[in-house]
Amino acid sequence: MTQFLPAFVLLPLCAFLLCLLVPRGKEKLLSSVVMAAGGLQFLLALAFTLFWWSEGRPVYNVKSLVLYASPDFEFFLDFYFDKVTAVFALTGAALTFLVAVFSRYYMHREPGFKRYFCTIILFFTGYNFVVFSGNLETLFVGWEMLGITSFLLIAFYRDRHLPVRNGFKVLSFYRLSDVCLILAMWMSHHLWHKNITYAQWNETAAVQGLLQNEYLPLLFVSLMMVIAAMLKSAQMPFFTWLPRAMEGPTTSSAIFYGSLSVHIGVFLLLRTYPLWESDTVVKTLVLLTGALTALVAGGITRVQATVKTQIAYASVAQIGLMFIEVALGFHLLALFHFAGNAFLRTYQLLVSPSVLSYKIHNMFFSFSPSPDKHRSGSFNRLRTQWYLLSLKEWNLDHLLHRHFWFPFKWAGKQLNYLFSQWSILVYLFLMLVSLVGYFFRKDLADHWTEMMPLLTLAVSLILLLMAFAGRAEAQRMWLLVVISQVFTAMALIWNSHIELHRLAMYLSGTFTGAVVGLFCLYKITEKEGQVNLHNYHGYAAYHPHYAFFFLLSCLALVGFPLTPTFVGIDLMFMSVSAGQPFHLAGVALNFLLLELTLLRIYCRVFLGQDKKHIHPVAYKSS
Repeated sequence: MTQFLPAFVLLPLCAFLLCLLVPRGKEKLLSSVVMAAGGLQFLLALAFTLFWWSEGRPVYNVKSLVLYASPDFEFFLDFYFDKVTAVFALTGAALTFLVAVFSRYYMHREPGFKRYFCTIILFFTGYNFVVFSGNLETLFVGWEMLGITSFLLIAFYRDRHLPVRNGFKVLSFYRLSDVCLILAMWMSHHLWHKNITYAQWNETAAVQGLLQNEYLPLLFVSLMMVIAAMLKSAQMPFFTWLPRAMEGPTTSSAIFYGSLSVHIGVFLLLRTYPLWESDTVVKTLVLLTGALTALVAGGITRVQATVKTQIAYASVAQIGLMFIEVALGFHLLALFHFAGNAFLRTYQLLVSPSVLSYKIHNMFFSFSPSPDKHRSGSFNRLRTQWYLLSLKEWNLDHLLHRHFWFPFKWAGKQLNYLFSQWSILVYLFLMLVSLVGYFFRKDLADHWTEMMPLLTLAVSLILLLMAFAGRAEAQRMWLLVVISQVFTAMALIWNSHIELHRLAMYLSGTFTGAVVGLFCLYKITEKEGQVNLHNYHGYAAYHPHYAFFFLLSCLALVGFPLTPTFVGIDLMFMSVSAGQPFHLAGVALNFLLLELTLLRIYCRVFLGQDKKHIHPVAYKSS
């Protein structure tokens, strides 16, 4: 039966490809494809689970597809099935089917009907990659899909300013979780010297041996996993992104941030539990994170003014309790808790518009103010302070922005003096000098060959920071990003002298995406005039095809899953040894800023409010 495990990923993937071929106006056909995929997936998962149960609940692990193989490294997709997979797969398929049925009527005649259903089924594909994954590489494929589909659905109403800004804010947290996960993958490769699977993690003797001989590297892997789970499941102090993610349609909020996507952190903790179950430091961190989140988010829930944010914080508090259950070893309880919370929050979000209208109607016709109660004493002062902190959401959103994201923008603005009309030619000349120097490296002094990787990596980060904070013409910012990636590749060549085929795999998507993206920006400039990044221009309303292909070029540059660049990114990280912290920090920062910079350009050029004002707009008095 193990040969059927890849089918749980192929089914929604085929449904996604089919949705792309369906014409935009065929609403019934589009929704039927997604409903059929969700319903058939649930029936297959139920039948497979019953067979698995009748066989005595063994653990299934199957190596499915080898994407890259070399003497020192192998990149392959691996699928895994146990009780955790069964619960997450059944819950996800059932909720996807129900939300698809509800969305068929809720999204009727919405201009982005096809875009919505294509994104939902792509999300479901990524979700199944995660829950059926048997190794970190397969999990990372789904992890990336969840991130980009979250951004697209939060910014679904792309002609509005706030959904676009909040979508980008959520993407920044998701990208940070991507960095943590890929750092954990990098260290695990150096620990095990191979592509490790979950089945091998469950070998207690091997893990105990690593705890004794390689404690710090294993601690690093565990901490990166926990931080990635905290970011993905909106735990303390990162939970402020979740209510901002409710800007999308209510149905997408239900399946993403009420039920499935927000629980992926719990899934990651369950999967990685064998690594840190004997580590007091990591277990204490998970317990404290869950307890603080449940306490603080529970207080914030009680003072929220909107129903969606109230449900969001209530879900965060329950996930905090799940973190505690996982850390204490109550995994079966955590699975029941996940399923119950997922169905409850989906139901609450789907019925929230109706319930809200009933309550407003009831308050309008039968309002009775609560009696005024005067309290005094230290307890009341403490209660008031807690109320005020909860009302301000403990200022965590401001603190995270000021102390984490603002320094990147500040650094980019300070480096703007390095950017001029002819600076791109200077960077191209430096790139040529570095390339020529590499071919004649035997004639250089040793200290120069040691410094060149760090120097080229520093130039790459400078270019990325300038593009990340820049407000100049979109084409120039795009070229800065592309040149920065060439410098990154050259830094890795200088550092490890990697094979040319690895470099070609990494740069294949980079050059393809660079050419397509530059062509799209050129055509937009030709039709609309020079486009800068000071404002959101909203050109997707007039040039949807250019917007679509520009988004594809961005995904090709960042290494979207199942592209050669995606495999190449893993190979690039593997070329950095465990004793090179500065190289690793530079590559990780590059990985973090690259997607944010590219999608920032996409947002400011193609998303946002329409500037031409040729569409009907209601008068203020209407």
